[in-house]
Amino acid sequence: MLQKPRNRSRPNTQAERERDWARGAAEEVPSTSRGAGGSQEARGTSSQGGRRAEASPEVGPRSQQQLELKVAELVQFLLIKDQKKIPIKRTDILKHVIGDYKDIFPDLLKLAAERLEYVFGYKLVELEPKSNTYILINTLEPVEEDAEVRGDQGTPTTGLLMIVLGLIFMKGNTIKETEVWDFLRRLGVYPTKKHLVFGDPKKLITEEFVRQRYLEYRRIPHTDPVDYEFQWGPRTNLETSKMKVLKFVAKVHNQDPKDWPAQYCEALADEEARARPETGGPTPSS
Repeated sequence: MLQKPRNRSRPNTQAERERDWARGAAEEVPSTSRGAGGSQEARGTSSQGGRRAEASPEVGPRSQQQLELKVAELVQFLLIKDQKKIPIKRTDILKHVIGDYKDIFPDLLKLAAERLEYVFGYKLVELEPKSNTYILINTLEPVEEDAEVRGDQGTPTTGLLMIVLGLIFMKGNTIKETEVWDFLRRLGVYPTKKHLVFGDPKKLITEEFVRQRYLEYRRIPHTDPVDYEFQWGPRTNLETSKMKVLKFVAKVHNQDPKDWPAQYCEALADEEARARPETGGPTPSS
C-alpha cells in the first residue's frame, strides 16, 4: 500500500529537486527479472525461463520519490484537462501519464485525488458509475491570493501558463524551449498537435503569451539546430510574483517552498523588494 502524500520522502538535495521538477518524471527502475544461469535447475530450464521472463517481465520496485513525481505529474495533467470543464477520460490518463505504472493506477489516482482536494480545493469524482470519466468539482471559494496560486484566473490557459512560469523560475529564470516541450509532452501537450483545450499549444505559448507580455521568447545564438529560450515577461512580474509561482510548484509536488532553498531565498528577496516604497514614478512600459 502506498503512503499518503504527507508521509513522503523528499529529494535529498537542491540539485535533485530542481532536476525532478524540470524532468517531470523519475527514471524507470529496471526489471528485477532474474536471468538463467545461477543454479543447476535454472541452467536446465534456461530457454523456457527466458521465454517466460520475456513474455511477462516483472515490474521493478519504485522508490517513494518516483511515486511522488508520478502523482505530481497526474495532478498537473488533471488540472490542465479540467480547464474547459470537459470530462477527463481514464484512457487519456493512462496514455499520457500512467504508462508503465498501470499496475498501481488506482493507488496513484487516489493519492492524486487527495492532493487535489486537500491542497487545491478540487474534488475528483467519476461522472457516472463505471463511466471511466472524471471531473473536478471546486469545493472552495478561494480568496484572491489562493486563486492565483491554484491558477483560477477564469481562462482555460492560466494553468498552462503557471506551469511554464514555474519551469522557468525553477531552472534559474531561463529555460530552453526544447526543455519546456519535453516536460509538457508528459502532460499530453505537444507542439505539433492540436489540443482540445489550448488549440495550437505552440502558437499559444510562443506567440499569444509573448504578445501578452507574460513571456519573453528569444533565439539562442550559435545553436545548431536552432533553439530558443523563455524568460518571464514584464506582465508576469506585475501580475504575480516569484513567491506565488514557487508556492504553486510546491503545492503540485506536495512540498514546502523552503525545500528549494535557492529559489526560496530569491523569492523572499523579490518580496522584500516589492515591499519597499517606490522613490520615483512608474516606469514607462516599453
